[in-house]
Amino acid sequence: MGNEAFRLDHQVIQEWVTPGSTVLDLGCGNGDLLYVLIKKNGARGHGLEISEQEIYKCVAKGLNILHGDIEKGLSDYRDGSFDYVILNQSLQQIRSVDVIIKDALRVGKKVIVGFPNFGYYQSRVQIFFGGKTPVNEALPYQWYETPNLHFFSIADFIDYCRSQNILIERQAFLGEEKQIHLFPNVFAQTGLFLISSKNI
Repeated sequence: MGNEAFRLDHQVIQEWVTPGSTVLDLGCGNGDLLYVLIKKNGARGHGLEISEQEIYKCVAKGLNILHGDIEKGLSDYRDGSFDYVILNQSLQQIRSVDVIIKDALRVGKKVIVGFPNFGYYQSRVQIFFGGKTPVNEALPYQWYETPNLHFFSIADFIDYCRSQNILIERQAFLGEEKQIHLFPNVFAQTGLFLISSKNI
């Protein structure tokens, strides 16, 4: 596994997921996070991934992965099928964000969302002084090659949850090597949220 298991966002998510839970990881990439949850938390679950190259890496780890497109929705899954649905570093690449979040909240009792914070101060500085689309550790792509369709901040996501009557149960704001507690919308590179429907 190497150092992938020690990513700070993976550590936080591992702390949030109750041992023995069922998990669906949407846009699971190479499966590092799902692998950690299964091995260390005893989670039962699988991932959904569109990239065949990433699926091969998941299979090599012994993971149960379905080849599929998040954009097509989760109609194959019953209400409350999983304890947790995870959208880590994939939400910003989805066209119909609102539809997918609501579908994830239907399928999962709780949903974990992680995304790069476009309000991060280095991004602001690059836009203000350089006049160009920011490129940094949280947003590592050039504008012409980025898979990101939505550039939103921690504050944007919190406002969205309030407007949609979504309960934020836990939140964590991450820098390169540690959690950020002061002015996270400015100083955090990544936002992590554990959300659920208020009517549950």
